Amino acid sequence: QVRLVESGGGSVQAGGSLRLSCVVSGGLMSSYCMAWWRQAPGKEQEAVGEFDDRGNINYAGSVKGRFTVSKDNDKNTLFLDMNRLQPEDSAIYYCAAGRFISGYCYRPFAYWGQGTQVTVSP
Repeated sequence: QVRLVESGGGSVQAGGSLRLSCVVSGGLMSSYCMAWWRQAPGKEQEAVGEFDDRGNINYAGSVKGRFTVSKDNDKNTLFLDMNRLQPEDSAIYYCAAGRFISGYCYRPFAYWGQGTQVTVSP
């Protein structure tokens, strides 16, 4: 059973930075399409950064240029570097994984972490 565990959330002031990590266990991360999602109170879930079928990363427009998704396959870990954080970035951030078979990412993603809270104060 694949398990995703996020860490690195916290409280920062606007303009600050955080790095989130997601450790994958129970399977090789390279066998999955990975993504970061977030959900703020009263809002729908939003894909923050997501690998597509070709391994490119698609970012939400609101975070493009400020957030960077990366991964270390040797450590089975996905990262989200968040810079120039704004109060509207406050949300629970989730790591997600979907099976990647024969060049195709299966969605919706089947595996989700428990989430880590990010709070940005003005």
